[in-house]
Amino acid sequence: MIHLVLGGARSGKSRYGESIAKQYAEQGFRCVYVATATALDDEMTARIAKHQQDRVDSNLPWQLIETPMALASTLQNYHADDCVILVDCLTLYLSNHLIASEETHRNGVDDLWQQQKQALLACLPSLKGQVIFISNEVGSGIVPLGELTRRFADEAGWLNQAIAAQADKVSLVVAGIPISLK
Repeated sequence: MIHLVLGGARSGKSRYGESIAKQYAEQGFRCVYVATATALDDEMTARIAKHQQDRVDSNLPWQLIETPMALASTLQNYHADDCVILVDCLTLYLSNHLIASEETHRNGVDDLWQQQKQALLACLPSLKGQVIFISNEVGSGIVPLGELTRRFADEAGWLNQAIAAQADKVSLVVAGIPISLK
C-alpha cells in the first residue's frame, strides 16, 4: 500500500507519517526510514537533528537509509511484505535533483531528474509492504519569483500528482490535523 502525506512547512506531516508507521510497527512490521535531506547549511543541519531526535523519541526500531538522489533503487532494495518504509521527503529529493541539474546544465550534461522521476513512478506498483511518502504541498501560494523556484513548484506539483494517482491513500495535514483526500 502506498500512502502520500502532503502538507505545508511545519504542518505536522512527518509526525503524522511516523504515527502511521508506528501502527504498522505494533503489528510486527520492520520500520525503514528513508531520509532524502542533505545538510547544506546550519539551519538544515538543525532540522535534520530535530528529525533524528524525533525518531529516537518515537521508540521505534528505525533502520535509517540516507538517499538524497537514488530513491527508486533504494525502495527496490528495502521493500518487503513485513516492512513499512517512511520516505521523508519527496520535495527534498526533488530539490537535490534540481540543484544537481543546475550544476550539470552549466557543464553541458543532460538533466537526470525526469529519468529519476520516471524510475520512481515505475517502481511503485511492484513495491511490497507499506510505503509512506511525505511531501510538501507548495501549490497553494503565489507563483514564485525566479526560474529555479518556479521549476521547483511546477515539478513538486507534478510529482505529487503522479504519486497521488498511484497511491492507495492520500492525506493532507494542516495544523497537525490529517484530512483524508483519497
